[in-house]
Amino acid sequence: MSGTTTAAVRPRRRAAGVSANRWVVLVVLCVSLLLVALDATVLHVAVPAVTEDLRPGAVQLLWIVDVYPLVCASLLILFGTLGDRVGRRRVLLLGYGLFGVASAVAAFAQTAEMLIMARALLGVGGAMIMPATLSILRQVFPDRRERALAIGIWSAVAAVGAAVGPLLGGFLLEHFWWGAVFLVNIPLMLVSLPVGRILLPESRGERDGPWDVTGALMAAAGLFGIVLGVKRLGGGEAPASPLTVLPLLAGAALLYFFVRRQRRLLHPLVELRMFRRTAFSTSVGCIVLAMLALVGLELIAAQYLQLVLGLSPLQTGLRLLPLTLAAMAAGLAGARMLRRFGPRRMVSLGFCLTAAAVVTLTAMGGTDDAPLLLAGFVLLGFGLETTLFGAYESMLSEAPADQAGGAAAIGETSYQLGAGIGIALLGSVMNAAYTPGLRSVPGVPERASDAAGHSLGEAYEIAGRLGGSAGDALRRAARDSFVHGLHITLLVSAGLLLLGAVMALRLPRTMQCGEETAEVELPAPREAEAEKPRVSA
Repeated sequence: MSGTTTAAVRPRRRAAGVSANRWVVLVVLCVSLLLVALDATVLHVAVPAVTEDLRPGAVQLLWIVDVYPLVCASLLILFGTLGDRVGRRRVLLLGYGLFGVASAVAAFAQTAEMLIMARALLGVGGAMIMPATLSILRQVFPDRRERALAIGIWSAVAAVGAAVGPLLGGFLLEHFWWGAVFLVNIPLMLVSLPVGRILLPESRGERDGPWDVTGALMAAAGLFGIVLGVKRLGGGEAPASPLTVLPLLAGAALLYFFVRRQRRLLHPLVELRMFRRTAFSTSVGCIVLAMLALVGLELIAAQYLQLVLGLSPLQTGLRLLPLTLAAMAAGLAGARMLRRFGPRRMVSLGFCLTAAAVVTLTAMGGTDDAPLLLAGFVLLGFGLETTLFGAYESMLSEAPADQAGGAAAIGETSYQLGAGIGIALLGSVMNAAYTPGLRSVPGVPERASDAAGHSLGEAYEIAGRLGGSAGDALRRAARDSFVHGLHITLLVSAGLLLLGAVMALRLPRTMQCGEETAEVELPAPREAEAEKPRVSA
């Protein structure tokens, strides 16, 4: 009888503990996310200092910058599904440890190869941390109303991390050497490991059968090929280049065989039947489309502010700050908006607001218009975060609880793929609209015109070398062509966003708020832990 009573009481105690500690858990998860979001952008301002110190070649420099997101995006599904099997907290804590060690190696790297290896390890740690934070959040907030609020706070923290990264990096570079941008991770990891061990609940999916190691490796290799090929396209590599085509073809083939394998297995790594749920597949599509339409624009907007308007990097960061603040506001208000409007209207409205912001920004010209930029960036940040919040929340709520890690990994992978494809697609549109305006500039040699057509920065450099009236003419033509290309790119982006608004009409009209049961184990007292049988990974 005592055994039966204990078994009956444990779930109630467990649920009560989760209820009491869930907001503390959210704080720990947000610190984890802040760290990963910071590391994704903090290196950008340190690239010149790294180049001067380590003297990397052009290819090595590209890998220093790109290897972190490349490895992270490739391994999200692998570690997300592994967490469903062996425990999400376990994978998260391992990610903390690896992130800290890799940060120390990166900070004191003496060669470009060593820094590339350290950045790759940071990508592995990030892939462990990102899906684990979302899947644990999914488990400890079984009530959808509270979960929506938690996701809003989580996404606001992500916006803060992305914005603060370059500012923090700039501050550290002014006072220390470039390795300090990595050292900042170590004290946070030293705190997060013991705090996470004590406060975070362990959770895993109730799934039988072995973990599909072969499938996990196929997914990782396939995603690596796709993301690598897309990044090469976004970096200006020719579409027909073997270095672009081969990774894309190999990646697509591996993902095709991965899907076939999952359909045949009795215990698949990823439950592909989730995509039969209209809300889940639509949410994933909305995430891809939102990032596809907007990430490339962020890079182009930064070039516009610096090269056309002549703002410094710090002034550029301050001009883009309202975008981040608006995104934070949308994240914090997202739960209330979701309850009031429902997923369908919220995501569709977010797409329409973002499209309106993009169309507003087509009024940008060759001179500074601060009120226009402020209005456009605020509307852009609020609309984008509204869209992503509604899509992420719907995706997580539609996924079965025991597939939370896999669902979170699919969402994060969609985000990364959408961003990569967006840079490639909108970059191509921008180049196609920019280049023709430089083909017949009076007084400029044909070879110089062709070289100036590669980018606005290169055009300014060539104009400086030419000097005189020819240099002035080339500078004016390049600036005008860039603004024209920006307008065309904004209109293409607006079209993609309106397509997303139509796609979002497939989401549920109302927010279903029934409470779910989640299998979550709180950290037990030490004496109780001694009595429990250990389960090895």
